Amino acid sequence: MTGSRLSRVREGLRGFSRGLEEFYTAPYRRTMARAQRDEEDLFMMLVLSEALGIPNPASGATLELLPEMLDRMHDWHVRQGMKDLPIEGLSCC
Repeated sequence: MTGSRLSRVREGLRGFSRGLEEFYTAPYRRTMARAQRDEEDLFMMLVLSEALGIPNPASGATLELLPEMLDRMHDWHVRQGMKDLPIEGLSCC
């Protein structure tokens, strides 16, 4: 087999592999996105538990994460049905 022919075969197999991957993963993409969003909502609830009035034994560790979560807080509180953020002094809307 020559180098160019081998290269074409490899490229064809890569394309076929990408097609198979898309065929098998496409039906589950929405389910996986929903599971990821639910997991993020649970994590956000854990980080904000003190602000929501729920005792949190790991509040020292989760308090450090609060600045990292600020950019995601608006989407989270809207999904949870809260009109405003549960943290006093912070407003995102």
